[in-house]
Amino acid sequence: MKTKNLEERVKSVIRDVQDFPKPGILFKDITPILLHPSLLQEMVAAMANQFKDVKVDAVAGIESRGYLFGVLLAQKLQVPFIMIRKEGKLPAKTINESYDLEYGSATIEVHEDAITKGSHVLIHDDLLATGGTAVAAANLIQQKAHVAGFSFVIDLTFLEGSKKLKEIQPIIKSLITY
Repeated sequence: MKTKNLEERVKSVIRDVQDFPKPGILFKDITPILLHPSLLQEMVAAMANQFKDVKVDAVAGIESRGYLFGVLLAQKLQVPFIMIRKEGKLPAKTINESYDLEYGSATIEVHEDAITKGSHVLIHDDLLATGGTAVAAANLIQQKAHVAGFSFVIDLTFLEGSKKLKEIQPIIKSLITY
């Protein structure tokens, strides 16, 4: 019997939740992955390997699920981890970026001293959908540094979020595509 590849094994653990966070949405819940330490370790190694030939000085994770794998990815790459948070959640001086959502707008921010000027920052989140949040994160990083690339656990390719990101940085990697 052929052993399942990493993508198949991860997909077998991800839980589909119908009508979350609103009717008509099929939510891909990555939290069950956290119940499988060896799979998680293998995923992080694979994500780090995707960027082995890319200059990465830090990993920036987007709140909140981007922290789950982002911290581990930064640790594996042996670089600092930068938290990108929703407005008003960080205690020290911040820089911010506002962007439009389907209904309204949002602002994300990062501690001003978390990003080294001119550094190459890899942006990580759990899922790439339309790309709006990742574009906002890139705009935020570009206020002080360069975007080294984008890292995702899942890419919902039918939403074509990568098209927006390629205009910023063509290095876009994910472990799983739907």
